Amino acid sequence: MAAKRIGVLTGGGDVPGLNSAIKGIVEAGLIEGYEILGVCRGWEGLTHIKFDDPGSVTRYTMALDRHNTRTIDRTGGTILHTSRTNPIKMKSLPDHLEDIGFPKNQTSKGVTYDVTKQVLENLEALRIDCLISIGGDDTLSFSSILNSKGVPIVAIPKTMDNDVRNTEYCLGFSTAITRAVDAIQRQRSTVASHERIGIFRVFGRDAGYTSLYTAMVTAIRCGIPEFQFNLDKMIDLVMEDKRNNSSRYSLVVLSEGCTWEGYSLGEYGEPDAYGHRKKRNVGEDFGAEIRARMKEETVISDLTYELRSGEADFIDKMVATTFGNMAVECIRDKRTGVMTAIRNGCYALVEIPDPKMGPRHIDVYTMFDMERYRPSYSNKAGLPLFLTRA
Repeated sequence: MAAKRIGVLTGGGDVPGLNSAIKGIVEAGLIEGYEILGVCRGWEGLTHIKFDDPGSVTRYTMALDRHNTRTIDRTGGTILHTSRTNPIKMKSLPDHLEDIGFPKNQTSKGVTYDVTKQVLENLEALRIDCLISIGGDDTLSFSSILNSKGVPIVAIPKTMDNDVRNTEYCLGFSTAITRAVDAIQRQRSTVASHERIGIFRVFGRDAGYTSLYTAMVTAIRCGIPEFQFNLDKMIDLVMEDKRNNSSRYSLVVLSEGCTWEGYSLGEYGEPDAYGHRKKRNVGEDFGAEIRARMKEETVISDLTYELRSGEADFIDKMVATTFGNMAVECIRDKRTGVMTAIRNGCYALVEIPDPKMGPRHIDVYTMFDMERYRPSYSNKAGLPLFLTRA
């Protein structure tokens, strides 16, 4: 009897910890006697692969073993590479699929194609008995579709935004906030030397976890997407911080998706495969308001992509390795259609989130001080490590 073959892919933005999860899957899978096949470039590997082209097969698949994964947990990114391909809304088709006649969806932006059928056929052609998908809301949304089609699948959540439903923690989050804190602490000296106001923009399109947790340990003001602040009040608080600081400077950290009353955050560029466009830099706009109103000098730092680069920290390595082992155990126990997670501070297996629910949000009333525009530090006894329940 042939060994069971597990497919592994990483989709969406890269984060530290992906390679640790892949290594954990390989180590646990080989112990169980499974064959591990990496699918490269996320869902693109299952939509674009052309089996009669050896170059395409090499580009989109990678046999994984102890030799080629031995040291990958020491580096960031993903050895499987990634993409933002959305199989149910493909804007264009590879040449070898153009005449197949996939379902079309006409939108104001043009035609998109649903190639789910091709993904199912390619999974069968690759002899993948069970798929492990590692990704955020977008990647997991198609994982949910495959699960509904009867594909044995186990999901692992990753995103620096930490906003996947049904879990309190996603791979990449700890490293992101650790890097954000480090960057802010390093820049204190130059902001202080010039008696300026430091404004830091971090990831968080729809949820403010990265901003809030960074502010919690740096004791600075923050803006989150879940709460529109009053611009005059925020400026007053930032100026109060500056006056009360013997070094005559102050700092504020803003999620990329935060706004204030009467302000609409602009977007630009073409939407990606999941409909997301790039956000204007809210830090630049907030800095312009301070300079115009208060005649104060600002230092504006966009920390976004810096936070997803490089080696994972201890927590992300530990959780990623554990999630990888848990995923293989699910396959061994014939338990699929689930996602590895942290619930109430404990490792758990949960349902793959329904994409219709959208991202998970901060509970503003318990986690954010709406008067002082900073994290709430009180009443934490009994809460999980990451201070929120899934």
